[in-house]
Amino acid sequence: MFRFVICGSVLLAGCGGANKDDRPKPGEPVGGAPKGGVIGNTTQDIKKFDPNAANQKVSDGTFKVTDPVTGPLVAYGPALERSFIPLINHDIEMFHALEGRYPKDYKEFMDKIIKANDRKLPVLPGGRRWVYDEKAHELKVVFDVEPPREEKK
Repeated sequence: MFRFVICGSVLLAGCGGANKDDRPKPGEPVGGAPKGGVIGNTTQDIKKFDPNAANQKVSDGTFKVTDPVTGPLVAYGPALERSFIPLINHDIEMFHALEGRYPKDYKEFMDKIIKANDRKLPVLPGGRRWVYDEKAHELKVVFDVEPPREEKK
């Protein structure tokens, strides 16, 4: 009987928690997360693809999990890429079907596809960035690679 009283007291003590005013508002960070974090945040910040940019690599959306604990974190970015690239590329193809042409430049892509459809892409982790390739007419993800280190002699 004594155990039930203790358990009931502990449960009731925990129920007096947050009221409606303490709850985070939509779009606000949860659990003390930094405001500029990655998970749950969206953006329309898509840059123009520069194929000649130094130390840049186009992501192929693959990943390798070596640790079961951190595996989901490793897979997070590529999973977002695999979800949103086909969505935006479909929007580009729909534009092509309706207009009989692809967007003439980066500005038209942003105005007629991203902003007109109010597309918000998730913020990518690890310095990865969304880019639009005007020549290939597709959305891509790029990230920086470290330049090769020179050996000291």
